[in-house]
Order: sequence, then structure tokens, then C-alpha cells
Amino acid sequence: MWLRNPFSRLGIYNESVDLQMSTDWFNGDPQSEKNAINTGFYFTRSNNKTISLFDAWYDRKDNSSGKKEQDVFFDLMTAGMFGQLGLHARFLDTVFFSGFCTDSNDIKAVITVHANCCRSINAKVRDLTAVLRDWKRFKAASAAAAEAPPSNVTVPFSWTGHFGCWDSWKTKV
Repeated sequence: MWLRNPFSRLGIYNESVDLQMSTDWFNGDPQSEKNAINTGFYFTRSNNKTISLFDAWYDRKDNSSGKKEQDVFFDLMTAGMFGQLGLHARFLDTVFFSGFCTDSNDIKAVITVHANCCRSINAKVRDLTAVLRDWKRFKAASAAAAEAPPSNVTVPFSWTGHFGCWDSWKTKV
């Protein structure tokens, strides 16, 4: 779910970056292939390197029974395909590109929220609906605080728990 325009946080003018991708857990290093990738959000510069990567990804995905597309992508990355292609990737911080695996603790910074770490569409919809409700509540409280007399007004905020997703792991899908 896009809460804000993501282009402000993407290095769209840095032509050395071919692929920018969200993570389930960000390890603090935007260049580290040891980040737990998430294919829920990615920004790709179209060039021969990324075209070759996507061709390989889709070819392998279509021939990998029992694996999700994200697992296949992870396998390509850990097998060294980025290096073989000379592809430069940037992994996105969960403070800005949040998800259910790692909630952003900074509501003033979060740009997108992905329903990752969840096993069913119903659970994702339920919890993304809660995210939208939380976002609307925060925006309304922020607007009210902005209209109040000048002071150091802090708008308290916390995300609703991702109960649908948490519960989705307790049942077979």
C-alpha cells in the first residue's frame, strides 16, 4: 500500500543503481545481498542487465515447482547472478518501505507498507484494511494538531497488530 510518493526515496537519478528492492528485514547496508529481500516492491532501471535478470527469473520461476517467485529470485541472487551480470542493487530500508515482517516505527517517514510475512489473501486484505484505517487516523490527528495553537504537540501513533497475518500461520492454506 502506497502511503506517500516513493520516488522521493528512490535513487532515480543515480544511474549506477539498476534495481531497488524492498526487504522483509533490513540489515542496515543498502548494498548487502544478505538483506532478506521482498519482491513486493521494486524499482528497476530497464537495461540489458535487468532484462537478463528478469528473463532468467521468469524462466526459472516457471520451471520451479513448489517455489514462490520470491524464493526463485533469492536463489538467483545468492547464486551470484547480480555479480555475473554486473548488476548493482540497492535494498530498501524498512523505515521507509515497511511491511508486516518489520513495521516502520516512524509514521512520519513510512512510504509503503507491504503485506509480507502473511499466508493468505484474506489475511492480507484484513490487515491492509487496518493499515489504511491507522493511516487515516494518523492523518486526521496530524491535521487537528496542525490547527491547534503552536506548541510541541506530539501525535501518538502505533500500528494495529497484524492479527490476520499472524493467525494465517496457525492454519493450513
